[in-house]
Amino acid sequence: MHKILIVEDEPAISRIVEKYLSKSNYECTAARDGFIALELLAKNSYDLIILDVMMPGIDGFRVLETIRETSDIPIIMLTARELEEDRLSGFSKGADDYVVKPFSPLELVKRVDVFIKRIYGVDEDTIKTYGPFVIDSKEKTIKKNNELIDLTSAEYSVVSVLLEHKNQILTRNQIIETAFSLDYEGYDRNIDTYIKRIRSKIEDDPKKPKYLQTKYGAGYVFII
Repeated sequence: MHKILIVEDEPAISRIVEKYLSKSNYECTAARDGFIALELLAKNSYDLIILDVMMPGIDGFRVLETIRETSDIPIIMLTARELEEDRLSGFSKGADDYVVKPFSPLELVKRVDVFIKRIYGVDEDTIKTYGPFVIDSKEKTIKKNNELIDLTSAEYSVVSVLLEHKNQILTRNQIIETAFSLDYEGYDRNIDTYIKRIRSKIEDDPKKPKYLQTKYGAGYVFII
């Protein structure tokens, strides 16, 4: 998971940015001013920084200059300033991009995605989002609301198949053929056992499943 440092003195904006980035499978750390940000950077590594310009104590331009003395980490400046000379100043000091307030959180996430993919070579096809669930097919992991679900390899295979065919009823045999192919040596009723265990891990109330539902006489369906 890629790590993002958010440097923003307005708590409401910081929370919104963190919320949207977390939903997109980024690990976020927030710093309320430039001094705290520099302290964090001295002790931790991050993959990208979102840096506000107007902050008390030390402004974003000074923080940017300090970071650039030792690091080429991508930095997106976040600011209410709209003057062209301010943007040019940021770029001349080493900023990679500029987002002017008020901004769309989704647009900001897309800009982060572009930098992460370009610089770190992330393959978008390996990470897919289905409602609150995120599948990382490279790491073979599934998260719900950014929390890792502890699944066995078999359970992962079943969940990933059902999610990839979301809102579509699959029979036990279809799940077996897609998830296990010729490697499966159990009975089709074993799928019921997998489903029960999976529900205990992904549902708020496994007895009244919201996502992984049974269609009696037909099979199972993952509702998103």
